[in-house]
Amino acid sequence: MPLSVLDLSPINSGSDAATSFRNTVDLARHTESLGYRRYWLAEHHNMPGIASSATAVLIAQVASATERIRVGSGGVMLPNHAPLVVAEQFGTLEAFHPGRIDLGIGRAPGTDQRTAVALRGSAAALSAQEFPQQLTELMEYFEPEEGRAVRAAVAEGNRPPVWLLGSSGFSAQLAGMLGLPFSFAHHFSAQNTGPALRIYRDAFQPSTVLDEPYVMLGASVICAETDEHAQWIAGPSGVTFLSLRHGRPIPLPSPQEAADYPYTDLDRMFIEERMASNIVGSPETVRKGLDDLLAETGANELMITTMVHGHEDRRRSYELVSALAG
Repeated sequence: MPLSVLDLSPINSGSDAATSFRNTVDLARHTESLGYRRYWLAEHHNMPGIASSATAVLIAQVASATERIRVGSGGVMLPNHAPLVVAEQFGTLEAFHPGRIDLGIGRAPGTDQRTAVALRGSAAALSAQEFPQQLTELMEYFEPEEGRAVRAAVAEGNRPPVWLLGSSGFSAQLAGMLGLPFSFAHHFSAQNTGPALRIYRDAFQPSTVLDEPYVMLGASVICAETDEHAQWIAGPSGVTFLSLRHGRPIPLPSPQEAADYPYTDLDRMFIEERMASNIVGSPETVRKGLDDLLAETGANELMITTMVHGHEDRRRSYELVSALAG
């Protein structure tokens, strides 16, 4: 089972974005040495705990700092950008790093609507109905065509593999119809995983890209030597979920800050429900969780995200998970 990494370049409490970027580069090199297949970075905006907002810039840095691991977007949120700009950015990345770039595309804004409008300069092209046309335009820029009025010269002939990302059935169906690989965000939409994968597989049409469906599943995994330590370092995730729910996102708290948070009973219920799909524990616990997930979904690849406060804890978690796959 191929394993890959999804990184949001978390900004920890008491730290800053520059430190997050250094940690991201270090983690990319580390997971490359462990045999992970891909290292994807997610686009989010207006979140003080996430530093991966300038996704293409960070991809360039990670790709330059590594040698073999594929580097890509998990994903670029297409409604936030003109398709021409995305084509030029990723055509340039592919030209610099041929055969190592992935272009994962999502249709959600990756932020609140006010920030989405600020990114686009207007409320245009923010609806799901516009997404297929945007995607078609983006993919056309990678193909040479002399008669096209607007061309992306750096993209022509430099098309990286295109993936569709999703957390519901819309992108699943579109990915299937286009014969593209599909990455599903199980880590924050577990209730939709089964239905979306069925939609994707039922809708799949063979293409020049794929002969049969290919599913990569995003999963939140935190592994430590003991169940107790894994649960301790997983605690901050609950506080970040609460902050998002209240519309006040924060940097990633420390485990002690999470333990000291004044939770209400409703808070605890929300966190328990929100984190039910996370796989947290010792290697034995995580192995069972991953085996169960694969048995339920039939995924072809797992993309693991590990949001913990301590960088060494994050490195160690990926080490332990890679040992399970080995």
